[in-house]
Amino acid sequence: MRDDETLIQERQAAVATATGPAADRPLSAWTRRLVVIGMIAAALNLRPAITSLGALLEEVRDGLHMSGTVAGLLTSVPALCFAVFGVAAPRLARRFGPGAVVCAGMAAIAAGLGLRPLAGGTPVFLAASALGLAGIAVSNVLMPVIVKQYFPDRVGQMTGLYSMALALGTAIAAAATVPIAHALGGSWRLGLGVWAAFAAIAALPWLGLIRDRSSGASASAAPAPENQGIRITRSPTAWALACYFGLQATGAYITMGWLPQIFRDAGVSASTAGVLLAVTMVMGVPLSFVLPAVAGRMRHQGGLVVVLAAFGLAGYAGLWLAPGAAPLAWALMLGVANCAFPLALTMIGMRSRSGPGVVRLSAFAQSAGYLLSIPGPILVGTLYQRSGGWGLPIALMAGLMVPQIIAGLFAGRSRHIEDEARAEG
Repeated sequence: MRDDETLIQERQAAVATATGPAADRPLSAWTRRLVVIGMIAAALNLRPAITSLGALLEEVRDGLHMSGTVAGLLTSVPALCFAVFGVAAPRLARRFGPGAVVCAGMAAIAAGLGLRPLAGGTPVFLAASALGLAGIAVSNVLMPVIVKQYFPDRVGQMTGLYSMALALGTAIAAAATVPIAHALGGSWRLGLGVWAAFAAIAALPWLGLIRDRSSGASASAAPAPENQGIRITRSPTAWALACYFGLQATGAYITMGWLPQIFRDAGVSASTAGVLLAVTMVMGVPLSFVLPAVAGRMRHQGGLVVVLAAFGLAGYAGLWLAPGAAPLAWALMLGVANCAFPLALTMIGMRSRSGPGVVRLSAFAQSAGYLLSIPGPILVGTLYQRSGGWGLPIALMAGLMVPQIIAGLFAGRSRHIEDEARAEG
């Protein structure tokens, strides 16, 4: 086992490699502030497209005449788009710079959310959703990269900051969508469409970063020496991260897509069900800020993996036994479990020594992970429709926590993908 001095030296070397040519030209305070503002603004808009739909899923299903299986497919579209479009993020960042790509991503979110309420049928609604989700996908992948490049000495802290903003945006959309729809005449279309304006505003800070390629593009364009000739698919840690990311995403998108319906079927009103989903999401606000900082100081993150999973199992048990008895408690527990997302992002930033390594690992883990998560929400919708209740779907959700724990224990080991790929190459 390496001693602390060796570990510190390795991290210092990682910082030097990550900053690359820009290391000799420190970023201005204005640029750093603009990056922070842009990260927060972007993160606030990375989930409203999903949780706003979850709050009004029943109305959308009725309005577009969807079956339970098709609705399950709809809740899987985010994962599919994240898997497909996330792969393109590193190449786009090398060519145009991360700032320009995230700016375009915010514009795509605004366009997709603005077009979605105009859909007259399910295919058009899915296409508009896919446009917005494509913007979310590339931004998802590039956020850890931007943190590594602009703030290589504060990965945990900055990951926590944007994860907190992401959780806050998720919660606000879940809680506010139904009241907004009621205030605008009860139309689900207006309730969903209003979020396009916020995505358009989020693009503004990134306009000032489009020309700033010094820290982001330069480091991601030229592979670091230890990354040359490395095949990331040879790294067991990369696969463990992909599996962990995919399984936590499965639980998260099932929760965002179906939790309000579970509560509504238990006798909870639509507005209260939306608030309960917001409670689940808002748990990530403080925890997403604290958890990455704690994980960043640990050599092994397996203990955190187990603790978060235990909360998830307890929440699913409550939903299965008595969903209407203590819905707030179940929502809180699932909210803690959903903080596996910022933990996964933090581990992605820690499992490579360099900025280029994080680019490749982030793209691989998120794209493969989201691909893995696609069947979950569809299967939940099918089981719900076929069984007529939530017993089997909730049992499936709980059962998926077991492989998530196993993958997380492997992903949480103190390893670097560069060492593993070389050792097995």
